[in-house]
Amino acid sequence: MPLVIVAIGVALLLILMIRFKLNGFIALILVALAVGIMQGMPVNKVIESIKNGVGSTLGSLALIMGFGAMLGKLLADCGGAQRIATTLINKFGQRWIQWAVVLTGFTVGFALFYEVGFVLMLPLVLTIAATARVPLLYVGVPMAAALSVTHGFLPPHPGPTAIATLFHADMGKTLLYGTLLGIPTVILAGPVYTRFLKSIDKPIPEGLYNSKKFTEEEMPGFGVSVGTALVPVILMALRAIAEMILPKGHPFLAYAEFFGDPIMATLIAVLIAIFTFGLNRGRTMDQVTDTLVDSIKIIAMMLLIIGGGGAFKQVLVDSGLDKYIAGLMEGSNVSPLLMAWSIAAALRIALGSATVAAITAGGIVAPLIASSGASPELMVIAVGSGSVIFSHVNDPGFWLFKEYFNLSIGETMRSWSGLETVIALCGLVGTLLLQYVV
Repeated sequence: MPLVIVAIGVALLLILMIRFKLNGFIALILVALAVGIMQGMPVNKVIESIKNGVGSTLGSLALIMGFGAMLGKLLADCGGAQRIATTLINKFGQRWIQWAVVLTGFTVGFALFYEVGFVLMLPLVLTIAATARVPLLYVGVPMAAALSVTHGFLPPHPGPTAIATLFHADMGKTLLYGTLLGIPTVILAGPVYTRFLKSIDKPIPEGLYNSKKFTEEEMPGFGVSVGTALVPVILMALRAIAEMILPKGHPFLAYAEFFGDPIMATLIAVLIAIFTFGLNRGRTMDQVTDTLVDSIKIIAMMLLIIGGGGAFKQVLVDSGLDKYIAGLMEGSNVSPLLMAWSIAAALRIALGSATVAAITAGGIVAPLIASSGASPELMVIAVGSGSVIFSHVNDPGFWLFKEYFNLSIGETMRSWSGLETVIALCGLVGTLLLQYVV
């Protein structure tokens, strides 16, 4: 019966968001209320669960996402992302232009949210296609694949970060495993998959690639741009490595854990970026502050939606669903990684939003970790990869890709929906294989 109630709750979520176009945060809170009451929880306990769920989910997550948004905005506004892109492209040359775009998207994607990275890189991609006289999707698909993989696999992006918080996964290990699986996934979904799209050769939308660019003098150096953007990645990776190779009680371990904590790592990166991307570029502190304030506007609603997902998760846990699922899983031969991926994939296809699908799936499958002994970090990647599968007409990202690349709906399905499905399948296969190693 509890699973039937969860199914009813998910169906209600779909109806509210798809049929009535209700905001994701409000829909998640209403569904959490409904599921709690249907599970027989006292009304006051349901409210308490919702408050606890929002608070526990956003406790550290709000800081991580806030600092991540600030870093990305500072990088974009000073021309640092453009510097990274143009330098890599110049170094690789026209023959290897796809790989330059992949590396650029992967590097920029560490610091920028998908939509921000897409809009930021688009003028450069269009200019490359026009200058090199190559099909638009020849460089567009690798760019989108790189950004999408970082969005689905790697903290500090909203989905993976929120799921890691729900699963109590180590953020550094999640980043390490996500990067390890992300590299071959980007190659398959980008340069390799592009070979199947040669028949799609659309003209470049007029005017889009002539947008204003930063001058050479305005942009910071390549080393400064890359180094600052990757500060949190480096610190979290060092922490993960230290925890794997150093014995407990080692004096260096405490420092590695402190500076490699996701909150501390992103805070340090922002403080460095305020100087390297702000004050050192001749900007005043007031201008830097305006950039920081603007960055939070990007993630405000995203944070609320994630908080709503945390509320739904907490209601499921407090209603006893975790014990019920744990009982069902005893003796089961179904891989928890496969189950987590499948639930996230089904929600993604139905809901459209990768973040909502990931957070909702995370709340449903969280009890599997304790009962099955599955790696929390691999479960994060399984859910994250499942949550990006087959983006279609109910996903804003579908229309973003379609309109900017001047495609028909059928062509967008072949290109965008196809590459997202390749990413999801690679994530599933990768986690199933990696579980035998870690």
